[in-house]
Formats: sequence, C-alpha cells, structure tokens
Amino acid sequence: SKSKPSNTITSYEEAMEIIDQCSKTSSPSDNLYDAVKYIDRNANTLIYPNIQAREDMWSNAFGSWKLVLATGGGRYTTFKPIPKPLFAFARIDELNFGNGIGLNEDVILLSLLGPHEFGAKRRQMKICIDDMYITGKNVTNALPKFISAGMLGLGKRPGDYSGKKGDRIPAFTIIASSESSLVARGGTGGVAIWTRLKKDIQTAAYSS
Repeated sequence: SKSKPSNTITSYEEAMEIIDQCSKTSSPSDNLYDAVKYIDRNANTLIYPNIQAREDMWSNAFGSWKLVLATGGGRYTTFKPIPKPLFAFARIDELNFGNGIGLNEDVILLSLLGPHEFGAKRRQMKICIDDMYITGKNVTNALPKFISAGMLGLGKRPGDYSGKKGDRIPAFTIIASSESSLVARGGTGGVAIWTRLKKDIQTAAYSS
C-alpha cells in the first residue's frame, strides 16, 4: 500500500493513526514499522514523559485483544499478518493477564491466566501464570507436575526467577495503546500489534 516516507512521521498522533488503520484491517502499510519506531524512540521523552502518562497508557491497554500483526523477532523490521485460521488473543485487566488460541472469539481452545506486575518506569508488564484452561474449563489441577511446574512454571512469582538466560520471567514492554490498538515488544525483541475486540473474551476463555 502507498504511504508516506518514514521521515515525514513527526508526531504521536500521526504514528498512531497509521497503527490504528493497520490493526483494524490486519494489513501492514509500508511505513507501519516506522510509525511504531517513532513512538518507541520517543516514548520516555515526548510521548510518556512522566509516570502518570505511562499509567494512563497502561490503563488504556485493559481489555480483550486479537493478535493481528507481528515482526516475529528482534532483528526483523517487517510486520506480517497472523496466518489464518489462527486466532490468538490477549486479555488485560487491573489484576490479571491472559492469553491463548482458538478458532475465533467464541471458541477458545487453550488459554493461560495469571497475575501481572506493571512497572510504569520501564513500561514493562511482567507475567505470572497460575492457571491453564481447555475450552474455557480450568484444568490446572489435572496437569502432571512436570508440565504445570516444569514446562509452564505455574504459580511462579517474579522473585522465583533468577534473571539468567533461560530463567527470565515472561514480560512485555508496552509501546502504545489506543481505543483500537495495542503495541508491545516481547522478550525476544519482536513487536506485536493487537486490535481491540468489542466483546470481552473472558467468558469464552475462562468460563469455569
């Protein structure tokens, strides 16, 4: 698609407009990465210059989200659509972070849920996983210990991680949030963009 050269992106509003359009259509524009980069580079100075601004941005991230675009890793600078029929979601509220996969927002096959810790200074959300759900039903207590405690790390808290390679707590750095879009960087450096779902996914993912 046609778009402006990256050096003409000069404001948060302009960059966010590009991101919102791409998240709504699930289609990347030529300057989507440059729009994200503009916000990321100016986040702690121009865009979120104080703790309150970062807390406001974080509060706007609460809701149910569908993953639509991702770079795949830290060295990649091209966003690609999430291949169909994969439906991947995230849900954030004041206490918990949940994510998972399904067929659509009404049929969720696998989901994880647990408390988060948000540090406004670094705009970082640390994630703890307490429970696993299959088709909306909590199966945590039925999981073998080598899966629940070993592979998934269920019940671990930030202090239980050493911080060394291979034993770091899952975390996202929140780059931007709006009424339409959520942008975050994962632990490997890849950037993902979600579009806001109109319906709260809690019932389908965590019904019992």
